[in-house]
Amino acid sequence: MSRLTHGLAWALLAFVPSLGVTFSSTTAADDSPFWEKLQEKGFQIHGFASLTGVKTSANRFYGNSPDGSWDDIEVGLNVSYRFNPRVFVAGQVISRQAGDMYDGTPSLDYGLIDLSLVKTADQDLGVRLGRLKNPLGLYNETRDVPFTRPSIFLPQVVYFDKARNLLLSTDGLMLHGEQATAHGTYALVLGGGQAVTDENLEWVFLGGDGPGKLGPHGLSLIGSLWYATPDERLRLGLSGVDSTFSYEAGGPEDSYTSGQTHTTYLILSAQYNTELWTFSSEYARLPMQYRDYGPYLPYSDLDGEGYYFQAAYRFRPDLEGLLRYEEGFTDRGGRDGQALSDQTGGYVPPFDFYAHAWTAGLTWTPNAHVMLRAQYSRTNGTYTLSVRENDPADLIKDWDLFALQIAVRF
Repeated sequence: MSRLTHGLAWALLAFVPSLGVTFSSTTAADDSPFWEKLQEKGFQIHGFASLTGVKTSANRFYGNSPDGSWDDIEVGLNVSYRFNPRVFVAGQVISRQAGDMYDGTPSLDYGLIDLSLVKTADQDLGVRLGRLKNPLGLYNETRDVPFTRPSIFLPQVVYFDKARNLLLSTDGLMLHGEQATAHGTYALVLGGGQAVTDENLEWVFLGGDGPGKLGPHGLSLIGSLWYATPDERLRLGLSGVDSTFSYEAGGPEDSYTSGQTHTTYLILSAQYNTELWTFSSEYARLPMQYRDYGPYLPYSDLDGEGYYFQAAYRFRPDLEGLLRYEEGFTDRGGRDGQALSDQTGGYVPPFDFYAHAWTAGLTWTPNAHVMLRAQYSRTNGTYTLSVRENDPADLIKDWDLFALQIAVRF
């Protein structure tokens, strides 16, 4: 754990006992004339922090989890300002420590300007520019804040944390529109831009961090279409992103030659809400094509697949339970992973190409500023794990995960 995130962890723990005083003071500050004027002008500032402990029976997940890890720490600050009814700006900076994948260095999660073109009681049409959240599935646009996730960790067969930054946002432009009718509300987003990449993407696509560099090639195309019933109990959506990435080989010592990877990620989503229950399910397809990497990259065409079924029950307004089943496959044409394992000469075991997992979770929110969570998962297969944290030769097929999280926000 870096010194920065270690300090943030202790600061968070020290902050919790004083929450009552802190937020009482904040409320008093909110009543000040200066703060009232800022709020009247549309200025908002919010922050959050979370500390998560992870223990696994085998395999590494966010640090040295077999021995117990507290290497999952998030601290974020977001601000927004509405200049007038048609112009809105917002941005968020986050410091994220996540095992070997993220070292706590602050980064821009999103930063945008939203221009409203049409705004009526039934219609909303606008355009966003900047670093934009990708409108993928039920949770991608809200996955960065612990309070807006249904569990500590999202279903990894759809929302890959090992490639989080790639899925989260895009630098570009998006048109968004919404139309309310007597039969329900329809929402459409269409856009394009450059994918946000980092070293984790090389580990996911190429199995390591070689001497070359992997980056976006051309524009990514992004879109989503959603329908909600008039009472908003039922939501149905289709979303996706199409991207190409180029690898520039690092010279004679590089095992790979310069090549390209093309991906198309599609998610079909459904959610139904009652007074006490929320039922959610999503199905994702991820076809991938590898070209011109040379003889040391065994894969060419893959057709990834993932899906989950999830139910959340509200025992009380402040207490919620969750149960989820999920499955994911590197290639749906060979779900047992044997053919892909054979292509690696058996170095990568077959179970690294699939995952079947049961998850149970509990969330207690004693007030609007504090949340405590527990999660247990039993997984068969290691498809959802990062090769950056795990040597394929050391992986264990069946493994358990237990996590505890405390999160605060203002």
